[in-house]
Amino acid sequence: MKIQESAENYLETIFMLSRKKPNVRSIDIANELEFSKPSVSVAMKNLRENGYIKIDENGFITLTNEGMKIAETMYERHTTLSQWLMYLGVDEKTAVEDACRIEHVVSDESFQAIKSHIAKMNEFIKE
Repeated sequence: MKIQESAENYLETIFMLSRKKPNVRSIDIANELEFSKPSVSVAMKNLRENGYIKIDENGFITLTNEGMKIAETMYERHTTLSQWLMYLGVDEKTAVEDACRIEHVVSDESFQAIKSHIAKMNEFIKE
């Protein structure tokens, strides 16, 4: 099931925040993304209703299995593409920004080809 780019960004942000802190709340997401609290609240409601997150009685947000799958995919794409662009000589700020846009539109086939190419280059460099 294809979800909107904004939902993918929210899920990836929840994933990244959960790696840094034990509990993630809407305010953490709003601060991280520099979005308004009402915007994040609406997004969290939609993600919860679609089964991507759970919100407990304390307002702590966790990813469901489906949400985690999407978040991990986006995170892998983001980090791989950022590193690849920097390796090609793109400055870090631009590489991260471009990777954030590319990660949502690149096909799985193309992304796997990029990963394969990076792996081959890494093996070549080690020799």
